[in-house]
Parts: sequence; C-alpha cells; structure tokens
Amino acid sequence: MNVILETPRLILRSFTLDDVDAMYQLMTVPQVIRYVGNKPAQSKQDVLDYLQQHPLRDYQVYGYGRFACVWKATGQVIGFSGIKYLEEIQETELGYRFLPEFWGQGLATEAGSAVIQFAQALGLSRLVAVIHPDNSGSKQVVTKLGFRLEGKSRLSLLDELEPLLFSRCI
Repeated sequence: MNVILETPRLILRSFTLDDVDAMYQLMTVPQVIRYVGNKPAQSKQDVLDYLQQHPLRDYQVYGYGRFACVWKATGQVIGFSGIKYLEEIQETELGYRFLPEFWGQGLATEAGSAVIQFAQALGLSRLVAVIHPDNSGSKQVVTKLGFRLEGKSRLSLLDELEPLLFSRCI
C-alpha cells in the first residue's frame, strides 16, 4: 500500500520500515505518549515491532492505517495521522501524534482534515476519536474537525481512566 495525501505543509504517506528512527524519536518523548496509554519505546526493535504489528499490518488487513506525516520544508517525519480500526469497540478511529516542537501550529487539524477526506473516499460513514480526559489539545483538534462528544469509551486503552469517545459522521 502506498498512499500519499498532501496538505499545505505536510505529506502523509504510508509507513515503511525505513521510518524506525523517526518513530523511535516520536515514541520516546514522554509528552507525546503520556495520554495514549503507551509506554516509551525501549529500543528501535520495539519500534520495528510496532510498525510491523500496527500500521503495516493494518494496511494489509483493512486497506488503511496511520500515515507518516512529513514536514514539507525539511522532509522530516514529524509525527503521524490516520485511521485505525479498533476491533475492541468495532469503530474506525482518527488518530495523530506529533513531536512537541510542532504542537500549536494546527498540524493535527490540517492532517486530520486530509485523513477525513481519505476516509470518505474509502466509503466510511463514521469516525471516532478516543481521547484521554485530560488531553485538552486533542479535544480541541477533534472539535475543530467536527467531532462531538458521545461520552465515555469502552476501550481499555487507559488502565486508570475511561477515555472519552468523540464521533463524527462523514
């Protein structure tokens, strides 16, 4: 699978195994992972396993997944955005993560908008976003993208808290 989406500042493309270094950088930053229920990656092998078991597998199984977000100005992978089928709740989720130095610039909203158009083209009719209750930035992003709070999610993503479930018909 080789999907390429373009926004004014980003290129969203399918992950490859060559993205291990960039994803290692993203997956070891405590601020990036504090609200998503993941532990920091301990090694590049952890990241390789993640890429093989999640986005690369999802492309094969579902025909879509998370995409590497490449900053056009430098060609650097600065995060990801995309959709993922959550088997536990049988919903397709919009998700995104960016390196902290790129926060507050509207990139999650920009990428999310492109991903929503991609999901529409696939024929999906609904997306959800599962968000930690304390993640105000992420709640703002999905609200800008037209999502509405439904309540608490049944997803066991966060051990100690019930995440919030936002949804949007597309």
